Amino acid sequence: MTESRPSSIALAPAPWDLYGRGYVIAVRLPQDVLDQGSFLPEGCTRAGRSRMAYAMFVDYSAGDVGPYHELLYIPGVLNVGHRRNLSISHIFVSTWASVVNGEVNWGIPKDRCDFDVQYGADGIDRVALTAADGTVFAELELQARGPRLPAPGHWVPRGLRTLSQLREGQVYSYAPEARGHFRFAKVRNWRFDARYFPDLARGEVVAAIKITDFRMIFPVADVEPLDLIS
Repeated sequence: MTESRPSSIALAPAPWDLYGRGYVIAVRLPQDVLDQGSFLPEGCTRAGRSRMAYAMFVDYSAGDVGPYHELLYIPGVLNVGHRRNLSISHIFVSTWASVVNGEVNWGIPKDRCDFDVQYGADGIDRVALTAADGTVFAELELQARGPRLPAPGHWVPRGLRTLSQLREGQVYSYAPEARGHFRFAKVRNWRFDARYFPDLARGEVVAAIKITDFRMIFPVADVEPLDLIS
């Protein structure tokens, strides 16, 4: 069962100014998950031999399409035409406004689902995602630890935060900017249904941080026809 997309969604052109919190997780995955379970878009291939991939859960409290949640997966660096950049291959968000505008502005392949997010008094944050057919396909238990530290945006070079997406014969490239604060974190437990999302539980968590607060600017993308840059 798939959820019907609304016939009309208000467009919110880039750039976007976003605020929120979330988690960033680096995980070393088995080769078969990277190659067959990463939901790679047709026309894109993995670049290099690294087995590192990245997941992010983000709780946007305010932005150009209002508050929403997202869980995204980056299978490392991909070949997108002649570009070799990080790329989001699979992502779920909680609103149709984010789905439609993410596609239009940046070529991001978003799907919508329901999120249940609980910030526990015990310090454990719990996130569950439910598909339109009622399947709970992702469950995460995450916990921050240690002091709250500054995360200035200039710490990350532009080349390491540039992403490229392939959609309908167009390559969208963009480099978000963010600043805020973070704490180190750990994954206490997580589970995924590989039919809906890459099975990160088969991998080894290398590092995790909780972004306790951030301001992020998603810029206008540089859009090029694939046949001109291949």
